[in-house]
Amino acid sequence: MHFPRIPVRLLPITLGIGAVVVLSLVLPIPAVTPLPFGAPPASAQGFWETPPAQPSASPKRQPKKKAAKKPAAKKSPAKQPAAPKRAEGPPPRVEFSAEEQAAAVIPGIAEARIWGDSAKDFARVLPQASGPWLALSGGGADGAFSAGVLAGWTEAGNRPEFAVVTGSSIGALIAPYAFLGSRYDAELRDNFTSITAADIFEDRATGESLLDAWPLKRLIEKRMTPQLMAEIAAEHRRGRRLLVVTTNLDAGRRVVWNMGAIAERGDEKSLKLFRDVLLASSTIPGFFGPVSFDVEANGRQFQELHVDGSVTAPFFIAPESVLAGTGPKLPASEVYVMVNTKLAPEFEMPDRKLPLILGRSIGVALATGLKVELLLTVPSAQKQGINLNVAYIGAAFTNRPRGLFDHEYMRALFEFGAEQARKGTVFENNPTKLMELLTSAP
Repeated sequence: MHFPRIPVRLLPITLGIGAVVVLSLVLPIPAVTPLPFGAPPASAQGFWETPPAQPSASPKRQPKKKAAKKPAAKKSPAKQPAAPKRAEGPPPRVEFSAEEQAAAVIPGIAEARIWGDSAKDFARVLPQASGPWLALSGGGADGAFSAGVLAGWTEAGNRPEFAVVTGSSIGALIAPYAFLGSRYDAELRDNFTSITAADIFEDRATGESLLDAWPLKRLIEKRMTPQLMAEIAAEHRRGRRLLVVTTNLDAGRRVVWNMGAIAERGDEKSLKLFRDVLLASSTIPGFFGPVSFDVEANGRQFQELHVDGSVTAPFFIAPESVLAGTGPKLPASEVYVMVNTKLAPEFEMPDRKLPLILGRSIGVALATGLKVELLLTVPSAQKQGINLNVAYIGAAFTNRPRGLFDHEYMRALFEFGAEQARKGTVFENNPTKLMELLTSAP
């Protein structure tokens, strides 16, 4: 399968992809399960049928010919996984009020999540263990940078164990591996150097999205195993915290999921919830359909819709009131933030096509939001005496993606991040330099 060459990077956000990912580069591509080469589409079968033979005016007996040998049957190509059958459209939603939404919980796992803008709620997910914190941003295929930094940090021999790891969008898909440590570095490398667009989405619209993300859902199910979840639960019991961000479309608010508390339940329901949270965090709104969660409030059951965490948190450390110093003090002395994009704006010329214009617009909006978040975080950390370290894709990396999930591009970005980490130059922790970088014109 050949993918079109793309001169611009379209969605420097998530996607597992999410994301994913992810899924920072969005253009229509051939379907994951295309028709066999040369076969006609169903709508054109009449043009491809063999025409009936015309009767001969004076039929004559023809001499018998030797029967030709039948050619050996060709082996059929290996079948791609079949796409799940789609319903005619999304089912109608059960209506609920803002009051019910505010009180909604996951049945049987009340401690599964908090509102990400509430300092009071945030106190419920604080770690019992001490140590540095790590926040992983969105960035789509550019998440290869964070994966490379983690691997290079391990090779440098000074990668710490984090008391808290948070992830938004593609950062959410990296976060479980970062949380569990260096033994998952090889899997991180594989995730960002072998994945293709067909592993993430199919080029067909649904009633809720321009593309169908069922391949990403299956990929997450394959990667997030019961064994991995059990390891996360064990670390949670040690007092460490793994937090993932989604955006609640109904409430218009950030939700922070306590993934260790979910993993600690250890049953099929919690495994499904764990996977669904990762899928929701890397679901680019409009391109991928929202993920629904069954909740209950005041004896009523209904479903919420959640999308990409980057919509409300390009990266997440704490609620705004905590960062601004108007709420409780952040219980951390050292915080690392990995930004999966370049901080300086880049010139791009999208063609006048809907996916390209929409992708470029979302990318610019989210990159701007990320800079605003950093502009709040840098002085807040300085005020609270927190050593803030920020890694971002520097101007020295000049490679351009040649297509959707270009292996060479992601491999080069992974190695760039790893090399910077090995040399000890990947993090900037000078507040003055960071503010100059964030406020200077290109």
